[in-house]
Amino acid sequence: MGRPKSFEPDVVIAQAMEAFWTKGYAETSPVDLAEATGVAKGSLYHSFGSKRQLFGKALDLYDRMQSERAEEFLSRPGTAKELIRAYFVLLVDADLDGPVRRGCLAQNTIGELGGRDPEAARVVHRMEEGVIEVLAACIAQGQRDGDVARNVDARAQALFLQNTLAGLRVMAKTFDRPALHRIIDTALAGL
Repeated sequence: MGRPKSFEPDVVIAQAMEAFWTKGYAETSPVDLAEATGVAKGSLYHSFGSKRQLFGKALDLYDRMQSERAEEFLSRPGTAKELIRAYFVLLVDADLDGPVRRGCLAQNTIGELGGRDPEAARVVHRMEEGVIEVLAACIAQGQRDGDVARNVDARAQALFLQNTLAGLRVMAKTFDRPALHRIIDTALAGL
């Protein structure tokens, strides 16, 4: 009979996610993961399989966290434009205020692995579709409330806004806050 696990798997996945988010998949070594999680390499791989399998679990956690945040934030009271602007500002400011400008784990992953790892690309696409759905629902609610014109195609506008958000999260690595906030305001002018 093996030794019982002396760690909480969900906590370890969250700690591994932080390491992958900061360094990227390729640059995060098994030693980095052991240091980030406090779990020996052998125990990590025994519990989670390969580095790639642990990364997959980290991406799934990131997806759940981002989906919950988007749904919670964009369902608050307010106009669609106010809610989407506040949500975009929240994400950009979090990128800027962190100890390292690391952007978005999903966008970083697609940039690093998108053409070589079909599973990573599928997971990121699923994440983006989830945000698009929430944005489209917010825009449609704005149309029902009368603060978004009825002739706006909610899905097309949500696709455009997700594209803008993806770019913002990449640009947050090098641009300053005023420039990023101007981009947000320009993108929302169409609502």
